[in-house]
Amino acid sequence: MNLDKRQLGQLRQHSSCSLDRWSRVKKLSEFFAERSGKAERSWLSLKNPLLTLIILLLSACRNDVMVVPMEDINTGGKTVKSEIVGMYLLNEGNMGSNKATLDYLDLSGNDSTTHYYRNIYSERNPNTVMALGDVGNDCQIYGSRLWLVINCSNKVEVARAEDAVRIGKVDIPNCRYVTFKDQYAYVSSYVGSVYSGSSSPLGSVYKVDTLSLEKTDSCSVGYQPEEMAVIDNKLYVANSGGYQGMTGQGYESTVSVIDLQTMQETDKVEVAPNLHHLKADQYHQLWVTARGNYMDMPSKIYWLEKGVDGKMHVGGHLDQPVSDLCIVGDSLYFYGSQWSEITMTNTVTYGIINVRTHQIVSTSLSDAPEVSKIRMPYGIIVNPIHRDFYLMDAKNYVSSGELLHFLPDGTFDWKVKTGDIPAHATFLYKTAR
Repeated sequence: MNLDKRQLGQLRQHSSCSLDRWSRVKKLSEFFAERSGKAERSWLSLKNPLLTLIILLLSACRNDVMVVPMEDINTGGKTVKSEIVGMYLLNEGNMGSNKATLDYLDLSGNDSTTHYYRNIYSERNPNTVMALGDVGNDCQIYGSRLWLVINCSNKVEVARAEDAVRIGKVDIPNCRYVTFKDQYAYVSSYVGSVYSGSSSPLGSVYKVDTLSLEKTDSCSVGYQPEEMAVIDNKLYVANSGGYQGMTGQGYESTVSVIDLQTMQETDKVEVAPNLHHLKADQYHQLWVTARGNYMDMPSKIYWLEKGVDGKMHVGGHLDQPVSDLCIVGDSLYFYGSQWSEITMTNTVTYGIINVRTHQIVSTSLSDAPEVSKIRMPYGIIVNPIHRDFYLMDAKNYVSSGELLHFLPDGTFDWKVKTGDIPAHATFLYKTAR
């Protein structure tokens, strides 16, 4: 089936391509010794550029390319010392290019200015063939480990959180997102191959032991499951049905409920078509985004709350497109990127929702002119301590993006070049959380 430009864009949103068979990476590198000590000190060894000179030659079924070595960039910004000592940023990389990369922002405050390190994973793991892989889709820290979901390479990379040195990997087909409860990780999976169309199987959630990295169980859910959240001993999974929608069969519109004791689906909550992000707030509500059908069903955000029967029900919705969000306290920071197949245009909005009152309290995150220059917002994360925030700009999807930093009042601070399609970030704390 030939895909038009819009369908290709939707496919990239629901990216789950089959693993490309690239030829082996030949690496000539000199790897510096790891520094021991606390997390905020483990990055000091990266600051000597003489230690970062490596040559990575990638031979594949396309033209030979030079893989960019680690780069130290001084942002010029100031850092206030706190429990947060750094931030990892996972760049998706354009689908099929095998260019997922990991960046690191040093927030330790040990320097007078904040440093940003591009493409650290290859530097820290010189013997890992093909480095991260194809399409990074989620980035989380749990305990002392960093979990990187690499969608089109059908794996989850697991590394030490303090320095991104690889521990191992978990093979999971078309993996999408990861969340955690006690000693287990839960990974959503499309299961089927890229753009399976009418033959797409039901999606699954895999249960993984966080120490052994062994898969211990799984549970079938809806078609093309996306983000998940845990409340009490229940796992809630947003089902998108993205492939079904693209082939005219209709999008999924449910949130699956899994009992974590039995790993069985016990309920499905009807919400809206084409669900994507799902996050819990401090009031045990769930906030779930619906992308609609890009035509007569616009994108919206819904909240789910427990009813008198103890089960989750839709509490209401806001007619606000939300493409990504970050909840800190009562504030839900968001940006919305609403594509219309009718007008063939993309409308971008920003704002803050009060999760307690369910009201939009701001239709802007910043008045700085730099916001209007963002070509394609693709990620957002808010510092839970100081409430300064970061926006990620994917630009044209095939070249370097940008990370922009704003102070809590919205004042623009600095921006820096990232890898291709910056989209997912997580904070590193001094001690495991």
